[in-house]
Amino acid sequence: MANPEKAAAVEELKELFSNSSAAVLTEYRGLSVDQLQKLRRSVGENANYAVVKNTLTEIAAKESGITAFEGKMTGPSAIAFVTGDPVDVAKSLRDFAKENPQLIVKGGYMDGQTLDEAGVKKLADLESREVLLGKLAGALIGVQSKAAAVFQAPLSKAVRTVEALRAEQEAA
Repeated sequence: MANPEKAAAVEELKELFSNSSAAVLTEYRGLSVDQLQKLRRSVGENANYAVVKNTLTEIAAKESGITAFEGKMTGPSAIAFVTGDPVDVAKSLRDFAKENPQLIVKGGYMDGQTLDEAGVKKLADLESREVLLGKLAGALIGVQSKAAAVFQAPLSKAVRTVEALRAEQEAA
């Protein structure tokens, strides 16, 4: 029978995995408590950055159907469980790692897809959801304006033709 405290910890981790849209695994060796607090503040309301026990996390991930962390749970590990925009969290982690090279991003998962370190960096390079939605809205408005011009062209051509015929009849 498993230790009840460990079983409770696995259940808590499983719940964090199920409630998050993404998770990013990091190694925080060499970071001070103040630096970890700063990191937690930087990910803000978009994620829960938690120091985890490797073995219990591997068990919880397997039971949750997540294979992204297999073989990566070594050393002092922490996971950012993302509940908001994954791009914002990835950017926060990237920016913090630039200032504090002790933070190592090992990988993660998003929407059931495994991300390696390069995948998390690519995610951080994306523009935020709001910017992408704004670009999409601008493109759709542009398409609608072009469509309106196409539909309006035959009508205006007909008006010009009728006006030219009227002017020709008046002249004759």
